[in-house]
Amino acid sequence: MVYIVTGGAGFIGSNFIRYLRRQQPDSMIVCFDKMTYAADLAHLEGIMSGDRFDFVRGDICDRDAVYSAFLKYHPDYLINFAAESHVDRSINSAEQFCQSNFYGVSVLLDACVKYGIKRYHQVSTDEVYGDIPLDSPLSFTEEAPLRPGNPYSATKAGADMLVLSYRHTYGLDITISRCTNNYGPMQDAEKLIPRMISNILDNKKLPVYGTGNNIRDWIFVEDHCAAVLDIVLKGCAGGIYNVSADHPVTNLDLVRMLCDMTSYPADRIEFVPDRKGHDLKYSIDCSRLKTELGWEPKVSFDDGIRETLKWYKDNI
Repeated sequence: MVYIVTGGAGFIGSNFIRYLRRQQPDSMIVCFDKMTYAADLAHLEGIMSGDRFDFVRGDICDRDAVYSAFLKYHPDYLINFAAESHVDRSINSAEQFCQSNFYGVSVLLDACVKYGIKRYHQVSTDEVYGDIPLDSPLSFTEEAPLRPGNPYSATKAGADMLVLSYRHTYGLDITISRCTNNYGPMQDAEKLIPRMISNILDNKKLPVYGTGNNIRDWIFVEDHCAAVLDIVLKGCAGGIYNVSADHPVTNLDLVRMLCDMTSYPADRIEFVPDRKGHDLKYSIDCSRLKTELGWEPKVSFDDGIRETLKWYKDNI
């Protein structure tokens, strides 16, 4: 099989390529990446020099570059991890998010229709559902309406709708996954967990938005990668699948946990002005993924955090 993995030099994309290579050593993998600040070819060390792997530096918004990749490699599957993903950056300036997260997806879909493909997979986010009250016991299913609460999640929700429209209009075989917050080795330091770890290792203060009571659900990146491959290979055509390890925790408790694990003084935590429109709580139901495809998360939160801490200590 031939896979084009867009955004493959980023955090989740590179972990997916590593996972895919272990699962399918004979498949051809093409990493297509623009190489923005969050990408690093060091994430693919040991794979780039191997057989049946190519790297293409390109922007998914560049139609010529995307079409050329299709003509050269004739992919069976395209898995789109390429996205601007940091909420704070989207609040400060949404233009690049609209370009990459929506227009770029339209270019990829057009290429799939023009040249043919077995399946296009869109990597989305649980944030498209919006948030729920902190004390709510509810979780969003795949049938929940989309209520994105910031420019980032709005562009991802728009992309989901575009992907679904290409199935309805052109009969394109597509799947969509909506995952909770990822963590693990190689994540860019702008994200919460690596930022806190980096600050701890650099003996800096630990800034927490607002009261720190906002709740996020965390999943180890390799568990997410396993879910994506299961969906690509076994998911129903047109299927949407939530992906969650069902480990909700407040931001403040997470930072305190990192302090405990590193013997870092908790009085280094400082509360800073809250993010604009800060979503309160994300919670999704992934029973469809478990029931239909038999997927289960394998890495506990404690084990995943320990592995993540070790990686940052070794690679500071």
